[in-house]
Amino acid sequence: MKALFYGILSGAVEPVAALIMLGASNIFIPVMPYLLSFAAGAMMYVVVEELIPEMSEGEHSNIGVILFAFGFTVMMALDVALS
Repeated sequence: MKALFYGILSGAVEPVAALIMLGASNIFIPVMPYLLSFAAGAMMYVVVEELIPEMSEGEHSNIGVILFAFGFTVMMALDVALS
């Protein structure tokens, strides 16, 4: 019962935040692409750092993440340049 209560309580914040965003949408619409790209980058970092176990093995775990980001950047630049 306690877990159910905390689950409902944690989900109760979402409609309140949605109403606040609807009210302030005129402010956030111009910066929305930047906010969404930041969120996508944060999610990609979490996926690469936490869900790919081979990247976090060893002494230098940040090298794999940096090389992944570099490779992704090169791929996106080539996609934009060649399409």
